[in-house]
Amino acid sequence: MSAAEDTPLRLLICAMGGEGGGVLMNWIVAAARAQGFTVQATSVPGVAQRTGSTSYYIEIAPPESRAVMSLVPMAGRVDVVVASELSEAGRAMEAGFVSPRLTTLIASTNRVLTTAEKAALGEGRFDSARLTEAAQAMARTAHLHDLAAIAEREGTFISATLFGALAASGALPLSREACEAVLGDGRAAEANRRGFAAGWSAVAGEDKAGETARASEPSAPVVAEPPAGTADWPEPLREVAALGHARLVEYQDAAYAALYLERVGRLAAAAAGGDHRHLNAVTEAARRLALWMAYEDIPRVAQLKTRPERFARIREEARMGRGDILHVTEYLRPRAEELADMLPAALGRRIMARVERGRGLPFLGRGVRLRSSGVLGFWLLRSLAAMRRLRRRSLRFARETSAIEEWLDAMHATLPAAPGLAEALAALPRLRKGYSDTLERGCRAYERIFTEVVRPALAYADPEAHAARLRGAIAAALADEEHRALDAFLAGECEARAAPPKLRAETVHVQ
Repeated sequence: MSAAEDTPLRLLICAMGGEGGGVLMNWIVAAARAQGFTVQATSVPGVAQRTGSTSYYIEIAPPESRAVMSLVPMAGRVDVVVASELSEAGRAMEAGFVSPRLTTLIASTNRVLTTAEKAALGEGRFDSARLTEAAQAMARTAHLHDLAAIAEREGTFISATLFGALAASGALPLSREACEAVLGDGRAAEANRRGFAAGWSAVAGEDKAGETARASEPSAPVVAEPPAGTADWPEPLREVAALGHARLVEYQDAAYAALYLERVGRLAAAAAGGDHRHLNAVTEAARRLALWMAYEDIPRVAQLKTRPERFARIREEARMGRGDILHVTEYLRPRAEELADMLPAALGRRIMARVERGRGLPFLGRGVRLRSSGVLGFWLLRSLAAMRRLRRRSLRFARETSAIEEWLDAMHATLPAAPGLAEALAALPRLRKGYSDTLERGCRAYERIFTEVVRPALAYADPEAHAARLRGAIAAALADEEHRALDAFLAGECEARAAPPKLRAETVHVQ
């Protein structure tokens, strides 16, 4: 409780939809009222991190208090902030609700990517370590644990573990018994009590300085077995090649994965005997090449959507019990371009010529809802996934293969004598990603940079001198979707800037 007798305890809960933030608020209110306190609570519903957080504000005053309570939190005047996710804690800090003089911060260190992070053209993820450091610096007391992982382990929702952590922090004028008494009875209450106890233990068992939960630390990546013929490669390159090989076996077949190793082997041979810059360039090129060769077309999307482990994950996330019925509906919007990409090259070109004449194709470009959990919908998706056997003859494959070979030739030419340029060139394929209009814009930017920057650099007597210009062009292409920054950069209207640093290393995941 605040020092002044008539000053209420001010508590702000920052949550996302579906996490039980309202339930947590009701527990706190019920426990406080049961102990005779005067309580006022308000909530501001939102849609989580899509267009705004869901927040709950509670003020708890002593019995017979004459305090005038507020309906909304004020910056610099919040005693306790509870956040269900690390970036939610960051939002609270940015708004000024976390004060080093006053505030106890209780936050789960798990991350759910925001829309801004997902929509970024380049590496848009926020640095969790910086958020953690800011939380520890800006709060009077910070209790940071992966309470979402603890809740999952206990078979309950994060609201229960947050309540236990809050009760153990000593910030509430309530006993543990009073808090547990409002959890009710029944099966759900038993799970909530387990979560409450686990959240209590996480805070009560931490050291005096406060610690970030071990569960929040990223686990070591699973590394596939190194494929044959890579034993002499440097360790970083061998690890990336192993993951890329495993991904491409699953994506297409063993022969396609062998082609990937052959291409990486040529790059490794071109950089043999070089310094760390040569190794960095080849390793990054191997990573980008694996992602590029596993481009996501209609068969790939259908393959991913019909995996048994996907349905198992959905059932687990929905906490479905035995006998519960699962319906999964996919929303698809196929376009003529995507259909042409998956067809044999000659037929695909005819379709694209028809589209360019403005004629189009019937039934395409409209939204389609398909129930993948039903027999018909699942069979249709599996039929589309089976078309990956025809991928080598498709229009998209021919186009991507031509671009890959040209890029590899440029890498071979730059690796021996211009490792700086090779490092920048290795990152260029990051522009070719996404779907639909995003992919088209990325490919146009890629082709323009290759034409106006890479090819002139290869013809120049000192290609290494073009490394900064290439990095700047890539950064400009990632700056905005309309590529206005790229237009200005290539026109010489702005200075070359290095590509933004990665906040966290990307890895090739075998799904």
